[in-house]
Amino acid sequence: MSGNKRPTNLLEAIQYFSDLDVCTEYVAKLRWPKGPFCPRCGCIEYSYLKTRRLWKCKACKRQYSVKVGTIFEDSPLGLNKWLPAIWLAANSKNGISSHELGRALGITQKSAWFMLHRIRLAMQAKSFMQLSGEVEVDETFVGGKGINMHRAVRERRGMSKGGGSVDKTVVLGMRERGSGKVQAQVVPDPKGETLKPRVHAAIEPGSTVYTDQWRGYTGLSARYDHETINHAEVYVNGRVHTNGIENFWALLKRGLKGTYVSVDPEHLFRYLDERVFTFNERDRDDYGRFATVLDAIAGRRLTYAEVTGATSVAPSP
Repeated sequence: MSGNKRPTNLLEAIQYFSDLDVCTEYVAKLRWPKGPFCPRCGCIEYSYLKTRRLWKCKACKRQYSVKVGTIFEDSPLGLNKWLPAIWLAANSKNGISSHELGRALGITQKSAWFMLHRIRLAMQAKSFMQLSGEVEVDETFVGGKGINMHRAVRERRGMSKGGGSVDKTVVLGMRERGSGKVQAQVVPDPKGETLKPRVHAAIEPGSTVYTDQWRGYTGLSARYDHETINHAEVYVNGRVHTNGIENFWALLKRGLKGTYVSVDPEHLFRYLDERVFTFNERDRDDYGRFATVLDAIAGRRLTYAEVTGATSVAPSP
């Protein structure tokens, strides 16, 4: 980092990344540890246009920036705003709203909202490692009651006025006790044919699985050592409980209700990716979480049309 001490807190991060040249150098070294290369032809020979912070390929003559092929691509905002935004998003325990981020960076709420969705894409887990050992599995319902919403909002979401779980989005979560890692995903419903295939895909056969007595988990004993807890009678029976994943639900809903207030169901998976990331990386320091997000910026471009639904985009697996 240009021989300087790396930032350890928000104030140091803002001071360090206030210089666009420093930001460009930092991201370039992270993306291209062996040196820049052309994204079109792969040529490693280039000239650097310092005044524009662009590289020019000597083979195909294409000009390219450090933003190309990343969550930053096509953004008019400079890296001196992007990097502090990533620091804030990665290290806010209950999240940061687009209004708050916009005020902090001096940009519009709309730009901050889009920026945060791009950052959440970089936070999205891409691990194919299955959970093992002792794993807690639970589902929860997220969202407000239809009776409290404007009629137009209810109609747009296809919700009833009566309220209840029918008006909410279902989220399935799994927590491995050994590592403390959580996996969570939005699911269409809490039925057994929906939940069980996802549990099978995420947890190694032979593991010990703890759930409540919801009928959607019936049949897991064929592949796992499946033990259940009856929450109508007791919440803990020795090692049989789901308190770990329920703790994650509490943190998730604290952020959704306290920071974001209202999250549309079609965007919920992105907020879920963010909360899973901050929970799983809670043992890292602030710089560690920041660097982990930056390590994942490449190959994850997201357009405004995709975020707003003008074109389709698949949710997290």
